[in-house]
Amino acid sequence: MKIKLLIFFIIAFLSFNSCDILRFSKFEVISWAPGEGFHSEPKKIEVSLCFSHEPNRASVERNFSLTGNGNTIKGTFLWNDKKVIFSPLTPLEANTDFILSLSADANNTDGLSLDNSFNCNFSTRPDNTRPVLVSYSPYLYEEVSNPRAEVKLEFSIPVSLKTIQDNVSFTPSMSGLWVLHNDGKLAVFMPSEPWQKNTNYEIRFSASLTDNNGVNIGNDFLSVFTTKTDHEIPYLLYARRITNENENILLAQSIGFSENRNWEKDDKLHLVFSEPVDSTLVKNYLISEDGPSPVMENLPGFHEEFIFYFENKPAYESRFALRIKAGIKDKAGNESKEEYVYRIFANGKNSKPPLLMGIRIPMAPNNETDAEPIFYGNDSLFEIIPISEENYPSGEIVSTWIELYFSLAEGASVDLFSLMDLFRTDTSNNVLNFSPRYVKTNNFTITEPHSGCEEFQRIEVMGNLTNTTDYGIVVFQISGGLKDSFGNKNEKTQKISLLK
Repeated sequence: MKIKLLIFFIIAFLSFNSCDILRFSKFEVISWAPGEGFHSEPKKIEVSLCFSHEPNRASVERNFSLTGNGNTIKGTFLWNDKKVIFSPLTPLEANTDFILSLSADANNTDGLSLDNSFNCNFSTRPDNTRPVLVSYSPYLYEEVSNPRAEVKLEFSIPVSLKTIQDNVSFTPSMSGLWVLHNDGKLAVFMPSEPWQKNTNYEIRFSASLTDNNGVNIGNDFLSVFTTKTDHEIPYLLYARRITNENENILLAQSIGFSENRNWEKDDKLHLVFSEPVDSTLVKNYLISEDGPSPVMENLPGFHEEFIFYFENKPAYESRFALRIKAGIKDKAGNESKEEYVYRIFANGKNSKPPLLMGIRIPMAPNNETDAEPIFYGNDSLFEIIPISEENYPSGEIVSTWIELYFSLAEGASVDLFSLMDLFRTDTSNNVLNFSPRYVKTNNFTITEPHSGCEEFQRIEVMGNLTNTTDYGIVVFQISGGLKDSFGNKNEKTQKISLLK
């Protein structure tokens, strides 16, 4: 009986004090890899934990974490007895700070938890020293006279070109190219255009600028430099004519009565100044004398170059002058002092409108061997048309034709619809009537053109002529607006006046 009672007390004692007994051998991480400090070969790093007791594997995996620069790294677990190896899904990266953590909720197979969470860190970043800006130019509040001065930033540690491009800025903005020297410690900015004169420029970069190890500089930077005050007077470098073929033809200033010839109807004016000037003043100070009004293509602002076209196309063989007055200002308020005049003669070969040079009329239209054609030039005035009763009986409709000869721009042809719409015959006293029916541009009734008119375009207007016994004036007329295939238009009414 005494023995049974003793056994009961022993069992009870062990039951009430089992946790305390277990704590004499606590559950803990006894070693880990890769160890603290810098590791130069990230891809060869093994991340592992060794435990004092047989761990509850699911508990460990659930409470394990590995982060790199604050980002969670995912992976798989491989177990070997009391050791677990963590294999990242992607290789660990260089220039990264890692934190390995195991929550205190992790336990062993008997349910015993860690006394405290386990935390450690290691790095693939070679140095945690921040970069420092050692020197810079232009220095603070320096006045720069060189319009293409370079900006230089020298750092204590090499930096990447990308971090310079992403973090360094100018106000006002400036385009250019960054290059690195001195093994990446010296960054040099070369402007692609001159710095604006009489301007304050800010250079700044943010604390996000990093060195090649990924360590940021830690502080924002701001400096200011100024460009030299501008006292230079702007002036016109040259004026050019831009053709449809994008040819740039230099215009000569007018001296005496000299002029710039061969201007085409669609040509544009190109002005180039020594520096950016006010576009509003350029537009207002460009005067067209006896010519169409110029229209500026540029947007408002300050520009060195300006393009103008004409609101209405210059009339063929018209003469006008383009005058650019003094007083055009640059950004610093300096005014141009010179006046420029360019005289224009709009006689370009491609702008020549269709011109009636003459007509040819058969006096014997039904004679197959000799139609007895008579030619009348555009300088003919009240010459006699010898229409006979034999070939054109009075009151009878006779099928005949009239040939028209046109001088045109090189390569152009008369618009036939325009011609048929505008051509007519007017007479006094109803001496005859000609009704056009259709036109021909080949297979002419008379094979050869009139002598001396071979270079002109020949058009045959077929129609019916009714003669009378009366006498009077006959006018062959093409009203204003005759067009060619180039779009050239003769706005004048063209006439050949004859007598019958």
